[in-house]
Amino acid sequence: MASPPLFYFLIFLTVVSAVTLPLSPFSHSTDQSPNNDAHLALRRLADSSIARAQQLKQPTSIKPNEDSLSASSADAVKSPLTPKSYGGYSVSLSFGTPSQTIPFVFDTGSSLVWFPCTSRYLCSGCNFPGLDPTRTIRFVPKDSSSSRVIGCQNPKCRFLFGSNVKCRGCDPSTRNCTVACPPYILRYGLGSTAGILLSEKLNFADLTVPDFVIGCSILSTRQPAGIAGFGRGPESLPSQMNLKRFSHCLVSRRFDDTNVSTDLDLDTGSGHKTESKTPGLSYTPFRNNPKVSANAAFLEYYYLSLRRIFVGSKRVKIPYKLLAPGPDGNGGSIVDSGSTFTFMERPVFELVAEEFATQMSNYSREKELEKITGLGPCFNISGKGSVTVPELTFVFKGGAKMELPLSNYFTLVGSVDNVCLTVVSDNTVSSTGGRSGPAIILGSFQQQNYHVEYDLENDRFGFARKKCSPYPCVPKVTYIKKVKYIKRNLFLSVSRVQIKGFDNILRTQRSLIIIISKKMSFSSVSSGKSFPSISNDTSALSVLE
Repeated sequence: MASPPLFYFLIFLTVVSAVTLPLSPFSHSTDQSPNNDAHLALRRLADSSIARAQQLKQPTSIKPNEDSLSASSADAVKSPLTPKSYGGYSVSLSFGTPSQTIPFVFDTGSSLVWFPCTSRYLCSGCNFPGLDPTRTIRFVPKDSSSSRVIGCQNPKCRFLFGSNVKCRGCDPSTRNCTVACPPYILRYGLGSTAGILLSEKLNFADLTVPDFVIGCSILSTRQPAGIAGFGRGPESLPSQMNLKRFSHCLVSRRFDDTNVSTDLDLDTGSGHKTESKTPGLSYTPFRNNPKVSANAAFLEYYYLSLRRIFVGSKRVKIPYKLLAPGPDGNGGSIVDSGSTFTFMERPVFELVAEEFATQMSNYSREKELEKITGLGPCFNISGKGSVTVPELTFVFKGGAKMELPLSNYFTLVGSVDNVCLTVVSDNTVSSTGGRSGPAIILGSFQQQNYHVEYDLENDRFGFARKKCSPYPCVPKVTYIKKVKYIKRNLFLSVSRVQIKGFDNILRTQRSLIIIISKKMSFSSVSSGKSFPSISNDTSALSVLE
């Protein structure tokens, strides 16, 4: 590994006010899958969301494995953010000299940035849909003249291991120790990764960040890509870049079989006034993180002050001890882009699910489908003249309301006959027999088609509904009465549709026809929402809003 002169790492950060990066979802295979495959896909996402929640609620510390591994001025820095079939969103970053571009999972629930590293990188159990583990993009340190291993006495080694890091073979009285920072082992839900810390250059078109601490992972399990940690720890990308705010708009996963993305915006500070608000956004302050010595990872999370949950017009009566973190760190709500479906601890989930079941009692429950998919409640809506689903609304401190569009909390499952709530829970309790960690985790599925802003400078969270399509939002409107369409070899009859005061209107996105079953009409009433459009595959082609 090359070791360039020290002055390369002491270059001052070029002044740039903001960075924009494309943010994308990992693509589904373009082959259409039978219904049982769709059920299994949902089951995988539900299981991974629960496993992710369990890890966030009971995090394990970073463990050194010491025996196993010996710019110019600009207003914006952007990168594409793309949805992926395994449930996450991908962002590409460039490191090294010359640059090597690597895809990462965008994750606000952890802090370390790490990539698959060296030509000998191994990943076990990494056969994800649409991904070939043998083609994983790896960073090769020997090909970069700016790579160097972080030393054990380097202050940045403490980012992961704290002030009590032990440097084997080092004399505590000397500052000339050449021993490397201990290797790390991290867990992420069902997966893990292990490696060593490097210092590298992070490169954008108009900005270079020298001496950036990044994990060089040699071995991983069940990891579809590296992780771009955007949490609150000192090793996270926002902390190392000293970002004032970052924001994104997560494109709907209904575009999974296309190569689309939206921008992840990184604001370094000079492009806005200190206390300015982005027009149109509702804000709620971040809540103080619980300081629990046994779970220092809680300090990395973005806690929100969720005050109330409504199903339709009915307020769900959730005990305050679940909505606010206690002195033991248990309870409260966090927002996490690395979780697919929103997680609710069992007492919260049962209250919310019960209210949906009560207000949708005219539809039969699909208990067997709930067992197969891991989602619920699920309902059979076949043979109904109209389908009405109550709204799901989160109300935060300060009055900010997140009134979710229907497609963000219900999904068609396998056919036009069944729908399921896309919120998950489990029966797990902590090792002490009680609750552990945050009670509610707001996942990325519920953040689709929202402009979301993490205002770090003013310690607040902003959001607003927005169609996160990268294409010009110029709706094409077709007026219909009784028309027949053939789309992807599927023959359906289109019936009368009512959408929020518009009669007999069929919307399209980029000339894509919304297909509606002839058996059903979808109406919007004051306490409910119209259902997503129906297609011949497992996901809706577009969304009725």
